[in-house]
Amino acid sequence: MTSALAQVDEAQVGEVRVDEIQIDKMQTPAGEVIVEQALPAPTPEAQTTLTAVEGIATETTIANKEPDATDEERVESISEPPNDILDILGATIALGETRRLLWVAGETSYGSKLEAPVNIIRGKYPGPTLCLTAAIHGDELNGVEIVRRLISKLSAKKLHGTVIGVPIVNLLGFTNGTRYLPDRRDLNRHFPGNPKGSSASRIAYSFFQDIVRHCDLLIDLHTGSLARTNIAQVRANLQVPEVLEFTTKFGSTAVLHSRKLRGNLRSAAVNYGIPAVALELGEPGSLQEKHIKEGVKIIKAVLRGVNMTRPFWATSGSQAVFYSSRWVRVNYGGLLISNVDIGERIWEGTVLGSIVNPITDETFEILSPYSGRVLGMALNQFMLPGYAAFNIGIAADRDSAAVEAQIFECIDTDDQIGDELSCSLDDEEAEQIERDDIVLGEQEEEDES
Repeated sequence: MTSALAQVDEAQVGEVRVDEIQIDKMQTPAGEVIVEQALPAPTPEAQTTLTAVEGIATETTIANKEPDATDEERVESISEPPNDILDILGATIALGETRRLLWVAGETSYGSKLEAPVNIIRGKYPGPTLCLTAAIHGDELNGVEIVRRLISKLSAKKLHGTVIGVPIVNLLGFTNGTRYLPDRRDLNRHFPGNPKGSSASRIAYSFFQDIVRHCDLLIDLHTGSLARTNIAQVRANLQVPEVLEFTTKFGSTAVLHSRKLRGNLRSAAVNYGIPAVALELGEPGSLQEKHIKEGVKIIKAVLRGVNMTRPFWATSGSQAVFYSSRWVRVNYGGLLISNVDIGERIWEGTVLGSIVNPITDETFEILSPYSGRVLGMALNQFMLPGYAAFNIGIAADRDSAAVEAQIFECIDTDDQIGDELSCSLDDEEAEQIERDDIVLGEQEEEDES
């Protein structure tokens, strides 16, 4: 599969400093988990480099450049696909067509099919296929409206490439107003799925085979979980050059390095050769107009950045990049009263908030052990000792960030903050993945499908 990002002019890509590392990714059919291997430094063609920043210098910045190429020159830079027909979900869609299809997202307990809408806009002009997915966690509503609103505003006559929008992936959780599937499994821990596995694995397999494998790029929309909120942020594995390059198209949106996670959709897509990221905005259980407008704006910037809509250049401020983050947990039970706002820059020793015991009237301050920025935080609520209250993006070099990300790659959490941490499966499925899905060997040839 040719990377859709190769169509972007080199001058258009923001300059990121990253320790040179290349990941040997094997593209395989859905259902396999790939072991990443570090290789020697990339060839001169790989122009993205990664470094750490000191001090509050908890952030690295990416400055976007304006290319000198004209619109006509940019259009010519988009290579045509092997054919102009998209075969998906039993339908054949030509350039310039807009269709609303249905994907069978599962069955009810009485055997009727649950059909989720899949909106497809094929541009008049050839270009990459961008997939937008939301509500993999059924109570995360902002993404549902972001996808719906964005799709309604796109015109096939002006689009270069294809946009596939799936506003509700976890239809069973969505209709019940819950994060999980009815069997309490987290759908975002079971990709790319197993056609003979649990209900979650079967749904994940169907979605990956029927939709995800058609994508060239993927944005998976999420919110915070369990009465927690997140500043708009892109979570991505910055060790994969194509993913790193993709993150530079998100304007000034903050980027948080997060390594691959077993069973996570974006990680499964990257394993398959599709640059994929998670876009987090706001809190679950409600529609927040501020975050919805922000999400639409961010994705419109991405469409411009990958040459799918005019103008074929993007101007924005600097982009903060965090290579590590930490949750600050409370040590006492009581009511949380926050002193800081989401997105606020803080220093080591800053009073983040207080825990107030309503029975004894005792107050305990919560001090930040780090300098950085508040990327996520719990809403004011009753908390028990050990609850995660504030997520701080902090400075870390690439090596330490990678080690720490690996440590936290597969841990169990009981407070539902694990969207980017927990990847636990039941013992039977964990054994199945370990036995059948991990493949070692030579890199396979790229699949052009």
